[in-house]
Amino acid sequence: MYRSNNCGELNASHINTEVTLAGWVQKSRDKGFMNWVDLRDRYGITQLIFDEGRSDKTVFELAKTLGREFVIQVKGKVIERESKNPNLPTGDIELFVTELTILNAALTPPFTIEDETDGGEDIRMKYRYLDIRRNPVKNSLLFRHKVAMEVRKYLSDLDFCEVETPYLIKSTPEGARDFVVPSRMNEGQFYALPQSPQTFKQLLMVGGMDKYFQIVKCFRDEDLRADRQPEFTQIDCEMAFVEQEDILNVFEGLTRHLLKEIKGVDVAKFPRITYDYAMKTYGNDKPDIRFGMEFGELNKVAKHKDFPVFNAAELVVGIAAPGVGNYTRKEIDALIEWVKRPQVGASGMVYVKCNEDETFKSSVDKFYDQEDLANWAKTTGAKPGDMIFVLSGPADKTRTQLSALRMELATRLGLRIPTEFAPLWVVDFPLLEFDEESGRYHAMHHPFTSPKPEDMHLLETDPGKVRANAYDMVLNGNEIGGGSIRIHDKATQQLMFKYLGFTEDQAKEQFGFLMDAFQFGAPPHGGLAFGLDRLVAILGGQETIRDFIAFPKNNSGRDVMIDAPSAIDESQLKELHIKLNIQ
Repeated sequence: MYRSNNCGELNASHINTEVTLAGWVQKSRDKGFMNWVDLRDRYGITQLIFDEGRSDKTVFELAKTLGREFVIQVKGKVIERESKNPNLPTGDIELFVTELTILNAALTPPFTIEDETDGGEDIRMKYRYLDIRRNPVKNSLLFRHKVAMEVRKYLSDLDFCEVETPYLIKSTPEGARDFVVPSRMNEGQFYALPQSPQTFKQLLMVGGMDKYFQIVKCFRDEDLRADRQPEFTQIDCEMAFVEQEDILNVFEGLTRHLLKEIKGVDVAKFPRITYDYAMKTYGNDKPDIRFGMEFGELNKVAKHKDFPVFNAAELVVGIAAPGVGNYTRKEIDALIEWVKRPQVGASGMVYVKCNEDETFKSSVDKFYDQEDLANWAKTTGAKPGDMIFVLSGPADKTRTQLSALRMELATRLGLRIPTEFAPLWVVDFPLLEFDEESGRYHAMHHPFTSPKPEDMHLLETDPGKVRANAYDMVLNGNEIGGGSIRIHDKATQQLMFKYLGFTEDQAKEQFGFLMDAFQFGAPPHGGLAFGLDRLVAILGGQETIRDFIAFPKNNSGRDVMIDAPSAIDESQLKELHIKLNIQ
């Protein structure tokens, strides 16, 4: 046995106890006649003491050779620490070492293994196995484990059954690009890695499993960003014989359970807003409602006043930023430049200062009088001391730009508090969205989403107005989960494929197995998938997901630690009947 205790559990009750510990050398302090070593494992740190006057000479000299991250085993007696450390659970004691064994010497690490490290992201990604030893990363992984265990417990208590589904599946044309895997035994044919277990969980409902869940890896070959990885994890769920309300209640309950058990936060029933309301009020379908700054549409009070920019615009819309009425011209100009960046794309911005004396000062005073500006303030909900920021242009584009500004202002003003949680449901999404490039409609969620029955008649005449039985859960401005009631009969599914531009042969080739299954008694069913990585990051108070993933990829989709992806041997390519055509 390498250890009788871990490095985080010893305290005053263990004084005079003989123990064995093992771990890594965090640091050592050699005072010549006395040497202290901090020994670290996953559970904490215990201070070791070597005393020239009392320690075995061989042990004392060996202790002087210890370097950072050496792996050692020590035996000794727990004694009371003279200079106690109230910041450590083990701070009342230290271990007087009588035996020392170096289990493995270590090179000097390329960065310090401390909470605040001197290593940049690139070097820490290359040596991720060292980075995991640091408390911030280690604790993030332990936090993820705790969330996953609470999910399993909650769903299992509701009679959900965890079922594994395949990773080598059939490529489908909807959604993001697939990762493909060549088949050696089936020349010229390929598997795809699943973007989600969508069709399999529906087949499990046909199979009578009734309540399914899985914490499962999914794969999408798409451009990356801080909250996106080529492989990610979903809490994937499906239920039979349910309507939308049943699903919302179950997974609202799961989220409330996680907030309570993980963060100690009680949340009342989640607000529900429609997709149209979200877009009109916040400019996006995943609004952060921890703060206000709701959109005020100004067409009625800003047009037809001799200001050509507004008169020519499809939409004039503004927000009231709280307490920034004292911004200097330099600060305002910096915001104007911010919205004009290519990432946002606005051509300019109008502002109105709402003075404490209830007068107004605006960049368009030439065109609008005090009464006009007072109407702007009323429409946007601005109060004395606030400032109104106004954008104009094509409706959809302008809402997107103002949404970006709203989030940027909230960040600058400290309104996005990580310890506050504001969940909500967004419902009634469009079933279809038109893609200008392909010239046809695509499923906004996926081809198996059920249309609202009352909108079915619009499929022929106005497909863009058909609403879906679809819903997203939003937490602090992030979509953490989404799902829908599924189509469960062959006729409706064939109709959907038709409006998505599939020929009958294409639909049969891609999804014939699912259509066949629907003919053998498919129950009404629906489900939802949470993004576990994102959910854990938000609960952990972070914006990015990387530190909650043991071995993440970088922004180019590379694992720089193991140098993947990489070329494969010519003999492997030959065995797979693959020839590379690299220009």
